[in-house]
Amino acid sequence: MPSINQSIFQPEVFFLTGIPDFEPQHAWISIPFCCLYAIAISGNGMILFVIITESSLHEPMYYFLSMLSVTDLGLCLSTLVTVLGIFWFNAREISFDACIGQMFFIHCFTVMESSVLLTMAFDHFIAICNPLRYAMILTNSRIIKVGLAIVIRGTTALVSVLLLKHLSFCHSHVLHHSFCFHPDVMKLSCTDTKVNSAVGLAIVISTAGLDSVLILLSYALIIHSVLSIASPEEQKKAFGTCVSHISAINIFYVPMISLSLVHRFGKHAPPFVHTLIANVYLLIPPVMNPIIYSVKTKQIRKAIFKVFLSKLT
Repeated sequence: MPSINQSIFQPEVFFLTGIPDFEPQHAWISIPFCCLYAIAISGNGMILFVIITESSLHEPMYYFLSMLSVTDLGLCLSTLVTVLGIFWFNAREISFDACIGQMFFIHCFTVMESSVLLTMAFDHFIAICNPLRYAMILTNSRIIKVGLAIVIRGTTALVSVLLLKHLSFCHSHVLHHSFCFHPDVMKLSCTDTKVNSAVGLAIVISTAGLDSVLILLSYALIIHSVLSIASPEEQKKAFGTCVSHISAINIFYVPMISLSLVHRFGKHAPPFVHTLIANVYLLIPPVMNPIIYSVKTKQIRKAIFKVFLSKLT
């Protein structure tokens, strides 16, 4: 056992946790997780493929949908290796630098996903409230600039992650998730983490917090505009175009809020609850988004059928 003086430096490795209290069942638990990863990767890959190959989908709405698929793929791939590595090979060790890298990609793609959802809300707002200027406002050059801004915004996660490099760790090096999670790593530090907490909170407020408020504002304006439409048929059609996006917002923000509440108030909850909610938070949006858009968006559905028919013939 290392002495206290030896253990206050940065650890060479952290030890990840699978599903606490269910270690003997990890091989069976890996089956649904593996299926979810396969659905998420194939589904988002298919969405990207049909948007790239089908010229009829080369429109702003589908460009933003392709950005959502890219961020979902990033979230999946950020955790896939460690999650399945634990379930299949009991590979619980992860180096400190690899842990830092995984944290960056998880938080980067989370910020990017929130930004894309906000951008899609703006797209719906323009399409419904100012349709005559839609093509004039959302030009290809502006969409490229929006995409670059989303990527740059995602890299702000690097600040909070790099601050962990300056912490010392003198407690257990066992993390309570199957991937490196920023609050989880901070709890293991024996030095003052007030700066880390403040920076992390500032990033959350300026990204997910601000985005959620602006999304609500966008939909308040959309609802006001739609209700002013005289025809019930037109109202139904306008609201119908927003169903997929509203579903995507719910499956992203509800698990995020649930995870935050569990970390804040669920100290006495069983350990596996924290782990399961964290995995739901990172896996369910990538799994559900392509399903929602494939089912609810006629153009995407037709393009997917066209691809499958061409392969069969």
